[in-house]
Amino acid sequence: MDVLLMHEEANIAGNEGADALATARHAPASAHLIAPGPARPFLELVQPLVEGLGFQLLRIRISGDEGKMALQIMAENDDFGLTIDECEAISHAVSDVLDVENPIAGAYALEVSSPGVARPLTRPVDFERWAGHEAKLGLKTAFDGQRRFRGMLDGFMDGEARLKVVLDGYEAPQILGFAMADIAEARLVPDEAELKASLKAAKGK
Repeated sequence: MDVLLMHEEANIAGNEGADALATARHAPASAHLIAPGPARPFLELVQPLVEGLGFQLLRIRISGDEGKMALQIMAENDDFGLTIDECEAISHAVSDVLDVENPIAGAYALEVSSPGVARPLTRPVDFERWAGHEAKLGLKTAFDGQRRFRGMLDGFMDGEARLKVVLDGYEAPQILGFAMADIAEARLVPDEAELKASLKAAKGK
């Protein structure tokens, strides 16, 4: 189950820090998955803060408009989740830096959450760690006329995320490899048994 913490902020000092954030020095091939679109400039700011607290950054997203934007941070601890206290620690650390850098003009909401059962796969380690689990994967451009694939994760090898899929014309599932730079999005398919267990636990609280 997701753990979500919302922290409201109001930055009225302008956008002076945006230019400094906009230049990524050595962005990994998976940077577009960790921080897609307008969230990309925040990767260099947020990732060191999250990792400095002992957590791993899964994804950053920006939603809304200039009047009311939301900066969404998804991270995890060594148990692949986050507690409320850990969400608060990340929120305070990021908020303190944003107050100084002022990368977002106007009011914004800072949201910190842990991944749910349909967790995004944004780093090579995610494809290794969740090998044997079912996943959905979308490509930037079509491969053999197809852009979306669903199958079992088969790890990460030779710079490629591997997915075992059923293809027309083949009796047995085939293992396809996709470079991280070619992947538009990837996430686990929620396990029905795990989802039911989570719902049952939530009802018992």
